[in-house]
Amino acid sequence: MKDLAFENQSFLWGNEAGPIRILSEYLHPKAELKAHGITDTIVVFGSARIPSPEAKKVGGYSPLNELSKYYEEAREVSRLISEWADVLKKEIPDRNLHICTGGGPGIMEAGNRGAKEAGSKSVALNIVLPHEQNPNPYVNPELTFEFHYFFMRKLWFMKTCRGMIAFPGGFGTFDELFETLTLVQTGKKSPIPILLYGKKFWSEVINFKKLAEMRLISEEDLHLFGYADSPIEALRFFQEKIRFELTHSEGTKT
Repeated sequence: MKDLAFENQSFLWGNEAGPIRILSEYLHPKAELKAHGITDTIVVFGSARIPSPEAKKVGGYSPLNELSKYYEEAREVSRLISEWADVLKKEIPDRNLHICTGGGPGIMEAGNRGAKEAGSKSVALNIVLPHEQNPNPYVNPELTFEFHYFFMRKLWFMKTCRGMIAFPGGFGTFDELFETLTLVQTGKKSPIPILLYGKKFWSEVINFKKLAEMRLISEEDLHLFGYADSPIEALRFFQEKIRFELTHSEGTKT
C-alpha cells in the first residue's frame, strides 16, 4: 500500500510541495503559541558567537571575549523583563508577555537563560543551518520551533513582537534590526519600541546621523529606536514605551 500523500516524504520534500512546507511553518507555530497562551513577546537579537562566561573560560583567548559582557547583560535584561511580565499578567490578565529569541547560542542563549532563571518560559525560533545553530540548553521544548525557511522565521519574530532589543552582532543581527526598522518605518508593522543595546558599539558600526544628514533617512527616523547601556535602563525603556492597546485598536500588522 502506498503512503498517503501527506505522509509521503519524497513528495513533501519535492518542489511541488513547497507551498505545503511554507504553510506548515506558519500554522504549526500559530497553533502552539495559541495553545500555550503566548500573546506578546519582546524579541532579543544578537550574535550567536559571543561566548558565555563558561565558554570564555575554556575557549582560550578570542577578540570575542571582549564582548562577553553582553552575554551577561542580555541574560540580566531577559530576567528583569520576565519578572516584570509576571507583574503585567496580574494587571492585564489577557496579555501574556514572554522573551523570544532565535534559540541558538550566544546572545540568544543568554535571552532564554535569563527568562528561565526568572522562572518563566521563553519562545525559541530556531533555524536549521550547517553550523552554529542548535537549540541552546535553556529553551522550553514546547515553545521551540525549527524553521527551514528564513522568511517564515522572520514572520514569527514579528507576529507577536511588542518590543525588540538588538545586542551587538553580525550580518544576522543587522538583517533582523534593519528589517524591523523598515517594517515600522513603512507602516507594515504597528510602532514598537526598538532598543539598541550598547551605544558605543552601535554608534561605531552604524552612523545613523550621517544617513539623516544625507537625507537617506529622515530626521524622524532617528526616533524609531533608542539606546541603553545597562539592564535596568533597558527594562525602563520597555516599561515606558510598550503599548499593548495598539494590538486591540489597530491590530498588529506583520
